[in-house]
Amino acid sequence: MSGPTPKDFIAGMDSNARKSPTRVVFVTRRTSAQVKVTAEDQVQTYPELLFRAVVAIEVLAIALVSMALLFNAPLEGIADPSHTPNPAKAPWYFLGLQEMLHYFPPVVAGVLVPGLVVMALIVIPYFNINVEAEGLFLKDRERRVLIFYVVTAALCLFLLLFDVYVALVPALIVAGFMALAAQSSPQSASAFRRGLAAKPLSFWIMTWFLFELTVLTAVGTFFRGPGWSWVLPWRS
Repeated sequence: MSGPTPKDFIAGMDSNARKSPTRVVFVTRRTSAQVKVTAEDQVQTYPELLFRAVVAIEVLAIALVSMALLFNAPLEGIADPSHTPNPAKAPWYFLGLQEMLHYFPPVVAGVLVPGLVVMALIVIPYFNINVEAEGLFLKDRERRVLIFYVVTAALCLFLLLFDVYVALVPALIVAGFMALAAQSSPQSASAFRRGLAAKPLSFWIMTWFLFELTVLTAVGTFFRGPGWSWVLPWRS
């Protein structure tokens, strides 16, 4: 009497994934799955990372306390409901938005523009999931350069339409660096141009946003006088 006929395990391609899987691994008692790993540099959370964080926090706290002891805060007098100061300025971290309110309606300056920038910074990194960020103009260069010039022209036209010259200047500066990045490559002789070519889209949007916020805050702090008129900071 003959023994049982051995079965042949064959993995085939089929529309039914349960019936014919595309990946099959058979592990017997005599063999085991082999996993190839590479040694990577590791840093312990404690004490290396936490110690550095504590040192940074302590240095920052000492610097802030020293500034508070050596310099008086530029506070005004007690609030008087019958006398509104002119100009009535928001805290410094809101002066950028207040400067935008000088040009745009409240919905645009306070909701639409900041919301679009924040949403872009949240969504853009998920365009390429689990893929290392690459330079904006390294792939499909001609189409991306065309889109860049069209978007830049539309943004400049929009700012000129509302006479927002203080925001137009930073936008043109960032656009100039992006145009230089479009003409650069990872094999450029200059390290600066190689760095520009490697910057992804999220970097450029964040740079433009921070640059605009810094300029608008500085203008609202030093260059705005009574009636939110343009004044030079060295003149009383």
